[in-house]
Amino acid sequence: MKTIKYTFIGPIRQAVTMANLPVKGALKDEQLHVIQEAGILIKDDEIYDIGPYWDLYPEAQSIGAEMVNLKGDFVALPGFIDCHTHICFEGSRAKDYAMRNAGISYLEIAKSGGGIWDTVTQTRKASLDKLAQLTVQRANRHLKDGITTIEVKSGYGLAIEEELKMLKAIKLANENTFADLIPTCLAAHIPPIDYQGTQKDYLNAISEELFPTLRSEGLANRIDAFIEETAFTAEDIQPYFQKAKEMGFDITVHADQFHASGSKVAVNFGAISADHLESSTDKEIELLAKSDTIAVALPGASMGLGVGYTPARKLLDAGASLAIASDWNPGSAPMGDLLMQAAALGTFEKLSNAEVLAGITFRAAAALNLADRGTMEIGKIADLIFFPTDDYREITYQQGRLKPSKIFKRGVEI
Repeated sequence: MKTIKYTFIGPIRQAVTMANLPVKGALKDEQLHVIQEAGILIKDDEIYDIGPYWDLYPEAQSIGAEMVNLKGDFVALPGFIDCHTHICFEGSRAKDYAMRNAGISYLEIAKSGGGIWDTVTQTRKASLDKLAQLTVQRANRHLKDGITTIEVKSGYGLAIEEELKMLKAIKLANENTFADLIPTCLAAHIPPIDYQGTQKDYLNAISEELFPTLRSEGLANRIDAFIEETAFTAEDIQPYFQKAKEMGFDITVHADQFHASGSKVAVNFGAISADHLESSTDKEIELLAKSDTIAVALPGASMGLGVGYTPARKLLDAGASLAIASDWNPGSAPMGDLLMQAAALGTFEKLSNAEVLAGITFRAAAALNLADRGTMEIGKIADLIFFPTDDYREITYQQGRLKPSKIFKRGVEI
């Protein structure tokens, strides 16, 4: 018979639960549910109760909970969620970065054989074990920053066997880190230069040959595609997404990064999320706001490329849902600091603390179709992070400089 373990954490100066907030639309800080002098009672890997510390203390004692006594000031939040990364890769693109800063555009570099294809070449040379090791290292760095759930894309293989290698590496990495890694198949990242056939032929081959293997081996339940001039057109990608939808995959889209067209495809296919959106106009914003597709801003890519941010303020005011992710990748977003990027987006787009924190907690969970995390509520996974401060506003005020000093993953301190 399994022994139930109870853990009681507190007293916590502020527990910002992120509970009872809408998934869509603008948020004000006054809407945040903040429990002063709080305690969190954990049963195994879930939140069993949360409330004022001294109200819960007798119950915690009566059930023999392990007491985690916090000394000093702490603010608790649900573990952060990064719903868009490319952390499974080999190599560096420092050369691309220098070229962009010298005035050569991202699209020009890509057309000349640099950009994503450079990373494809280096990633193909890496072994499965090496890719898994690199992914674990990056995931653990994220975990130290309080990011307990991390989406990880393939897309640097661009051939059936190479994409499988990447997705198997992500699966292996997931078994060797405390973080939860959520795999996404991005075989439709860009058309492979070395493929003998048309773009349509490539997409058809992937959907006919790779998709069934993803299902049979449990390698991914999410299909992504990059809709852009240097990638795939809105027209060419439709049969690909149709096949994915018929097979029961969740769909997500790299949309509107340089030209607006992908968000319409995302909405039409009922995609879980549409990511990037730096080039979205009022038309695309209205379309997303009227849909259930989560808009995902990637401020790290804006910083890396020196372009404008996703119109986050307009999206929220129109009634859309907004998640914020790092886009950690070797090309356009090498920094990989989610909190710093989210804080910067908040400054430039005039987002409230509630909107920023929602974007990296429960709204990011919604972008991954995960309902079991992102808030601190009874029954949710006990992914908890503790910042050494007595005021949650310090977290964005310090623009990512303040990091959590205690992290619990599924009820276990790591």
